[in-house]
Amino acid sequence: MNLENFLLQAIFFIPPFLLAISVHESAHAYIAYRFGDPTARDLGRITLNPVPHIDLIGFIALFLVHFGWAKPVPVNHLNLKNPIKDNLWIALAGPVSNLILAVVSALVFRVVAPFISDSAVGAFIVTMIVASVTLNLVLMVFNLFPIPPLDGFHILQGVVPYNIYLQLEKIQTAGPMILLAIILIGNFSGVSIFGYIFNPIVSVLGGMLLGTPIHW
Repeated sequence: MNLENFLLQAIFFIPPFLLAISVHESAHAYIAYRFGDPTARDLGRITLNPVPHIDLIGFIALFLVHFGWAKPVPVNHLNLKNPIKDNLWIALAGPVSNLILAVVSALVFRVVAPFISDSAVGAFIVTMIVASVTLNLVLMVFNLFPIPPLDGFHILQGVVPYNIYLQLEKIQTAGPMILLAIILIGNFSGVSIFGYIFNPIVSVLGGMLLGTPIHW
């Protein structure tokens, strides 16, 4: 990738990415607060300001290996009345927030695209809106994978019997290494396990929302 393409990609994707992770992490923090844990709220994590949510290494990795992450929202389970079930809803809040933002972005696209896409500035705005739809769908689907520390793992823990929950707890520490290994293998081999699964989902959902096919 040459410098010009890199800068164009950054211009189109950084603003929607920062908004997407801010909404995602704020949703976790807000639902945790509603269930009785003010930890994240007290740390200023219920905000659309991306600064409290940015993990510098995760942000840099977004451009190096096309995979990034934000600072995880801290949850003190001692403050929750029903930690396992409450944590399910706290975890689910992130992907749901990205779906809502994708829908809102798609509605904006459908309203403004017919009027502004013919100009250079209009095309720029439309491209960024489409990027917002795509990124939020990718974040939603990716985070639903049941691999720790992704939200899908905590959602899974909230719906399985307690004995299985205890077994799942045993793989918590190994989860991030498994996740990283899958991502790195995909980047270096060109065969992305995640991509084969969520690319069709993102394409179908994006096409439904935007009225035109999208490819990730």
